Amino acid sequence: MRSPRLAALELRRFGRGRMPRAALVALLLLPLLYGALYLWSFWDPYGRLDRIPVALVNNDKGASAGGERLAAGDEITGRLLDSKVFDWHEVGSAEAERGVEDGTYYLSLTMPSDFSERIASSSGESPGTGALQVRTNDANNYIVGQISRTVFAEVRSAASTKASRGFLDKIFINFSGLHDATAKAAKGADDLESGLAKAKKGSKDLADGLRTAKSGSGTLSSGLVRLDKGAGDLETGSRQVAGGTQALADKVDKVAADVRPFLKDNGKAIGDTARLVSDSSKAVRDNLDLLVEAAPTASAAAHKASDDLSEVHRLRCEEEPLPDPGVCPQLKRARTAAADVAAVSDDVNALVTNQKGDLTKLRGQLTTLQKQADALAKRSPDLDTDVESAVARINALNTGAHKVAKGADTLHTGLGTAKTGAGNLDKGVKKLKTGARSLDSGLIRLGDGSATLAQGLNDGVGRIPDYDKKDRDARTGVMADPVQLASSSLHAAPNYGTGFAPYFIPLSLWVGAMVAYMLIQPLNRRALSAGAPAWRIAFAGWLPVAAIGLLQVAALMSVLHWRLGLQMTHAAGTIGFLALVTCCFAAIVQWLNARFGAAGRILVLAVLMLQLTSAGGTYPVQTSPGFFGAIHPYLPMTYVVDGLRRLITGGGLGPVWQGCAVLLAFTAGALALTALSARRKQVWTLDRLHPELSL
Repeated sequence: MRSPRLAALELRRFGRGRMPRAALVALLLLPLLYGALYLWSFWDPYGRLDRIPVALVNNDKGASAGGERLAAGDEITGRLLDSKVFDWHEVGSAEAERGVEDGTYYLSLTMPSDFSERIASSSGESPGTGALQVRTNDANNYIVGQISRTVFAEVRSAASTKASRGFLDKIFINFSGLHDATAKAAKGADDLESGLAKAKKGSKDLADGLRTAKSGSGTLSSGLVRLDKGAGDLETGSRQVAGGTQALADKVDKVAADVRPFLKDNGKAIGDTARLVSDSSKAVRDNLDLLVEAAPTASAAAHKASDDLSEVHRLRCEEEPLPDPGVCPQLKRARTAAADVAAVSDDVNALVTNQKGDLTKLRGQLTTLQKQADALAKRSPDLDTDVESAVARINALNTGAHKVAKGADTLHTGLGTAKTGAGNLDKGVKKLKTGARSLDSGLIRLGDGSATLAQGLNDGVGRIPDYDKKDRDARTGVMADPVQLASSSLHAAPNYGTGFAPYFIPLSLWVGAMVAYMLIQPLNRRALSAGAPAWRIAFAGWLPVAAIGLLQVAALMSVLHWRLGLQMTHAAGTIGFLALVTCCFAAIVQWLNARFGAAGRILVLAVLMLQLTSAGGTYPVQTSPGFFGAIHPYLPMTYVVDGLRRLITGGGLGPVWQGCAVLLAFTAGALALTALSARRKQVWTLDRLHPELSL
């Protein structure tokens, strides 16, 4: 009997009553329990988070930042209530704590009272961190806690971005202020540079002036030394003058005391005498002309008389043998007198003849004497008063001389002090000159430094940004959230169920094959008894389950596609690939049951668990312990999961073709091993008649 006929006979057994037919229907629909029903239960859990009750506590009291009211808690609360991420219940702290504890709420989100204050501090001098407080209870549900961490991370990021915007906005505003202040500083540095140029010139002038001042102060000091010496001499002289004027005043006072009565009593006589002198002067002046005329004649007569007397004296006293002692002495004296008269007459004659200028001078002096005598005659009645006035003036001169002496003493003392001061001044000017040179040198360096400062500040002005409000807002937005997650998926799964379908579909088909071989014999007993070929027996036991598996694939994918909305990039390829999968799984399960009998059913379950844990259907296999990574490449479900992911969500089909090759190899190998087991089963043994384990 051929294998298809044997397979048909095996299936025909399910049509002999209601229970077998119901069992066949249940067998066909069994994968729906693991595939459709399980996937349906969490097809899109993130799309229904708004049904999860969560407590929201807003204790934020608000704060002020930059003169504006900040209520970050109210703002976040409003956004969360509008977002519908969870089923938010705005409650108090105590109620939220009780609700999380007793399961009324899966978790709670609390904004503390200082939440806004801490956010506002980010733009102040003492920034702090605002903390959102999340309370979970894994005893209620562990997955909800994991989901909440993801959701609240986004909430925290949004709140942090808002706080950063305020902080950065203030920084950019300060940049603008710094730009303006630096511009002013640059202008001030330019002014400083200009002022230092003037100061430099002034310091040079000061140094030159102090050099001149040093020369002048030296001269002043030397002059004051000499002046001090002169003041000393002046002091001595003034004292002597004061002494002289005092003696003069004393004598004048004494003489005046004697003269004044005489002048007072003899004023008229003095006047008469003065007039006599005046008249005499006039007479002498008038007779000078007569003297001029008579002088030559008188001179000649005097010489003749002198000669005569000399001759007489010679004859009488020198030549006579007996001179007359009574006459000779007289003659001698007369001769001498005559000689003197002759000499005088010669002088007068010579004066008259050769000294007419002196006579003119004498005439002038006689004129002056006449005038003065006339004046004295005129003033003679007032001589007493004039003497009194002269005495008073002499006394005043004496008083002044004493004052001069005292002033000279004071001057000498002051000049001594001035001399010391001038010396100090000279030393000070010398120091000032040295300091002026240092100042000039320092101003040169300061001028160079100010030029560098001005250049640096002007360069700095161009480097410090000056943002307007629009530019500041744009930059603040970028820096507050500088990294955007530009998430893109080459072949994105639209929901949670689509992502896990490649994992649960082969699971359901394996379970379907496992249950099928609980109802259908892996090896047909009649064929074994009839001695049919082993390969035909193996093929006959595989065909009915493979056929049922194809029906299971059709039923499962119909429900997943038309009921749950599973979209497949390669729908026909997915169906064909799953047909190969179910045939492979049927062959493997058949061999395990055929080879190990009742124990094979346990092995089928064990192999299923090994495949589920090593296929990488949920977490990447690299995250599992090393054992699962080691068996990962050697189990068929690994390749089934990889192939289905590419067929459902898209991507290169390399893993699909690799999976097909692996599945064909597993199918052929399992059928060959089943045939080998069938050949062994054709020999009846005591163990087959009385098995140790029966299920």
